[in-house]
Amino acid sequence: MNKRLVLLTSIIIVLLLSACEDEDNIPENVTYTEHVAPILFKNCTICHRPGGNAHFFFLTYEDARKNAGATAFLVKERIMPPWPADPHYMEFVGQRVLTGREIKMLDKWANTGTPKGADYKLPPAPKFPYGSTVGIPDLRIPVQPVFLKRNSYDKFLLVKVPYELPSDTFAGLIEFVPGKKNMVHHVNGDLVKYQFEKKKDVFAGERVVDMAEDTAGLLHAYERLGLPNDDGTYPLLQKSVVNYLLGVVGQRYPEGIGGYLLPRKGAFLLNDLHYGFTAKDDVWDSSYINIFFSKSPPIRPTQEFQLGTLSSFGTAPVIPDLIIQPNTIKQVYSKYTVPDDISIVTINPHMHLIGKSFKAYAIKPDGDTIRLISIPKWDFNWQYFYTFKKMVKVPKGSTIYAEGVYDNTKHNMNNPFSPPRLVRDQNGSMKATDEMFQFIVTYLPYQPGDENISLESK
Repeated sequence: MNKRLVLLTSIIIVLLLSACEDEDNIPENVTYTEHVAPILFKNCTICHRPGGNAHFFFLTYEDARKNAGATAFLVKERIMPPWPADPHYMEFVGQRVLTGREIKMLDKWANTGTPKGADYKLPPAPKFPYGSTVGIPDLRIPVQPVFLKRNSYDKFLLVKVPYELPSDTFAGLIEFVPGKKNMVHHVNGDLVKYQFEKKKDVFAGERVVDMAEDTAGLLHAYERLGLPNDDGTYPLLQKSVVNYLLGVVGQRYPEGIGGYLLPRKGAFLLNDLHYGFTAKDDVWDSSYINIFFSKSPPIRPTQEFQLGTLSSFGTAPVIPDLIIQPNTIKQVYSKYTVPDDISIVTINPHMHLIGKSFKAYAIKPDGDTIRLISIPKWDFNWQYFYTFKKMVKVPKGSTIYAEGVYDNTKHNMNNPFSPPRLVRDQNGSMKATDEMFQFIVTYLPYQPGDENISLESK
């Protein structure tokens, strides 16, 4: 036993030394074409491109040269690429985290005159489809354009996006793409599934209802949108089929896992299209929905539950209550014990502006811990749907815990109030200046071998 321990310790030491040597092995001459471009193309260009989230590009040498100093600073501070989750706690599909060696190379390049290097060493720039983070969609449906007045705050809209197809169709992914990426805060959208004979015209009715202006209630808003069947009854509503947060990249699961059956006649109901602060001139937002068809039916449709604010079960509340007094730091948690074996595919932590940190894990009946996610420095501006590289099995009787810390002091640079004021959960209000604490879990009922299935794109 002692010999095994000594051997294991020796292996760990060798690996650590190798990692340190690799991190310090910086080329004497760092050039754009050989060293910098591969880093930028892999980690940055997905946002820094035409149609991406960023306001400048990383496609050419001149792009990189102009922004070299700022890039070196931002990567050293781990501000960019934006990836709030701790990669040492748990890894996810598509994570963009620079190594220490890559950070040092970008810094050295910025401080040695940004040499270009030999053209033949430049790798080809990555190609991204315009208007998607995934690929070329099979169908693109425009969302009714929305007018945004200058200096407006927190606009919440109920939006219908109707469609009609030649026949019932399988979809592997439904992607929301904002027209004004710096103004659309988030979207939660459902699928309205009509029986063909019960709805003559899915395009009848209004397309947009401002819930702040319509005080007659949700049913009245649904009627304005023309959601009911022709006989006044309501069609089936499939929850949470199209969602958006800043930085989210559409995730397609392996064929047969997840996905949706789109009826021939239907509509997407964006029951929460949230626009944040509009600081510039009056603008129009023209967002759209991309649909990627699938060859196979959703053999294993995903399911979802959430802990915390608006808990799915009513049995996973925020403890203690989400009321954060001014000039205080407060820790809260929520927990839920799973009644059956599940396979988790994607998770989504959610807090607002004064969030400080977030952590989630599961405790198995035998006391072992299953790591889920740790976000040491919460960033309101980057809230992802994190997909595991392989499904994570959580056995029956395990308790999932989500823990959050809130900083309602003047030292929190994201605090919307100066001086600090009382901040609380306002019955699930999604205003940025109110608070929420949620942990959303997308899962499948467990099947043997799930933990070996890769969720990474081929």
